[in-house]
Amino acid sequence: MPMSALDLVAEAKTHITEIDLAAAQNAMQHSLLLDVREPAEFDAGHMPGAINIPRGLLEFKIGDHPQLSQRDRDILIYCKTSGRAALAAYNLQRMGYVGVRSIHGGFDAWTQANLPVEREATQFGA
Repeated sequence: MPMSALDLVAEAKTHITEIDLAAAQNAMQHSLLLDVREPAEFDAGHMPGAINIPRGLLEFKIGDHPQLSQRDRDILIYCKTSGRAALAAYNLQRMGYVGVRSIHGGFDAWTQANLPVEREATQFGA
């Protein structure tokens, strides 16, 4: 039976670790923060210190990024609501990245909690 995008996200979430905002804030001090939204979304605002590699290019570009070349690096991934982040986390795990976690609720949850947002561009490969 064919799967929908929501089915793919639900399946990915059974294979990954999702953390809440409080755990994400604690982990941000020692983890790399990866925003997998599109560049325009990132430019409009992102979590402080995040690196942007859009979901559609992630598997192709991640190995080229100097901070992401180590597959045992702690990586926190987020998108708008957590669907793309779940898919990204699942694929990175399949590629051998062992310290990958997704932030539940994504950037929407972050902004709804009135947490800090940056607007300067730190896109990789731009």
